[in-house]
Amino acid sequence: MAPIIPIQAPIAPVQTPASPAVGTSGGTAFQSAFTDAIQQVESFGQNAKASINNFLSGEGEELHDVAIKTQEAEVSFDLFLQVRNKIVSAYQEVMRMQV
Repeated sequence: MAPIIPIQAPIAPVQTPASPAVGTSGGTAFQSAFTDAIQQVESFGQNAKASINNFLSGEGEELHDVAIKTQEAEVSFDLFLQVRNKIVSAYQEVMRMQV
């Protein structure tokens, strides 16, 4: 069995990068992602509403397309709502932490 050889080189201390100020780059990235998600959910809702109106006015919209777009809008809204609930829950958990 080989003996354990000690480390001869000194270990340099780990340097942590300077943390950015609160609310600078991380906040804007989150805000833009959240805004994009809201716009996407709104887009699905508007597409479903337009599809329903086209179907009801007899403009050649198929029933299964209306059902698919309506379900797509509903599922995207439900997903967005769950993500929002998780974000609020995480925020509340952070606020409960003792510093």
